[in-house]
Amino acid sequence: MNSSSRLYGMSCSLTCGSSLEAKIEMKANLQQEELRRLRLARIAIVVFFFTNGLIAASMSARLPTIQIKLALSPGQLGLALLGCTVGGLLAMNIGGRIARRSGSHSVVTIAAIVMCITLPLLAFAPNLWLLLMALIGLGAGSGAMDVTMNMQAAELERAYGRPILSSFHACFSIGSLLGATLGSLLAALHISPELHFLAVAGVTVMSIIGSSRFLLVEAERQEDTAQVGRKASSLRFSPTLVMLGLIAFSALLSVGAMFDWSAVYLSDTLHAEPGLAAAGFSTFLVCMTLGRAVGDYLTARLGAAMLVRSACSLAALGLALALLVPWVPLAFLGLGLVGIGLSVPFPLVISAAGRLSKKHGGSILVNITTWGYFGMIAGPAVIGFVADRLGLRLALGLVALLCVMAALCASAVADSPIKAVDEGSLLS
Repeated sequence: MNSSSRLYGMSCSLTCGSSLEAKIEMKANLQQEELRRLRLARIAIVVFFFTNGLIAASMSARLPTIQIKLALSPGQLGLALLGCTVGGLLAMNIGGRIARRSGSHSVVTIAAIVMCITLPLLAFAPNLWLLLMALIGLGAGSGAMDVTMNMQAAELERAYGRPILSSFHACFSIGSLLGATLGSLLAALHISPELHFLAVAGVTVMSIIGSSRFLLVEAERQEDTAQVGRKASSLRFSPTLVMLGLIAFSALLSVGAMFDWSAVYLSDTLHAEPGLAAAGFSTFLVCMTLGRAVGDYLTARLGAAMLVRSACSLAALGLALALLVPWVPLAFLGLGLVGIGLSVPFPLVISAAGRLSKKHGGSILVNITTWGYFGMIAGPAVIGFVADRLGLRLALGLVALLCVMAALCASAVADSPIKAVDEGSLLS
């Protein structure tokens, strides 16, 4: 009996041990599979951010050539860029709502493909009105893509459980840098925008289609009825949210102004050659990329509020230098300082928005992002209209004032805990 009992006990122990090992192995396999899924999603989202920057910078670098080809005044170019504003605002609203209900993966893919397809249409437009229509399409793709790719990035950051959002914005800057550098080179070689944009569109649309299957697929969800009613009935503003929204708006409006008007300023006001004007825009992007590369280190050393205050002040100083001294080398230096100054405010605003509420941080993040990108798409058109009446130098001076205003709101991104607020308190 004793021998039989020992054999039975050993058999049970082996069975239990084998079962436990199998469970551990299964759990490890599941963890490896989940990690692989998240890594592939991260690569896919990087492709989307990179593509967004590449297309936007490609367009901006060739704007002087398109303006000369169609003989557009600054006001007419501003009217055409208003198409980006209209298309972007409509797409942000519609695309954001669809993405919140059904997931952002399909919306961001469609938006990216629209952006790729409409890029060559800008170069082939024979007149102002067809250029306007093409820019409406490009703005719609860009607006929906801007919001939904940030939703994808925020969702992945929550899955990782650690900050990774800044890396995606750095990839946007790298894409912008490549687009501007390529645009500068092709402009100097007198390669037509038509051929340039067709090549960019072909490469990017294949990359988007290939990477879209690895995006995160969120479960379909419905917004709470009481919450929808609360959003519709009133908007309750938090000072912290308002200041974050103002920083985001000012920072990205300034970035948008540099994207669309820095090369035009160098070409029209300072009479630089088209290739040299595009190189000035590249200088801005190089400095912005370098600033984002060291942004995390500087945040740890100086604190978020001090860094935003210093960066926005530096951007205002650099833009004042570029505008007040009509000499191309100093204008390049000024644009470099603007690039460094505008590199970190928006990522730090996104980081602060994510800390507002553990439960509703993602929705607040989307709202703040919408404020920022509204500034980015509306700003260039406003700059164009002001430039048509007061001159481009004075119009860009307004951007310097916005940088000063953002510096005054810097306390909103402080690292100290912030009281959570309703996610519908800033935008519905």
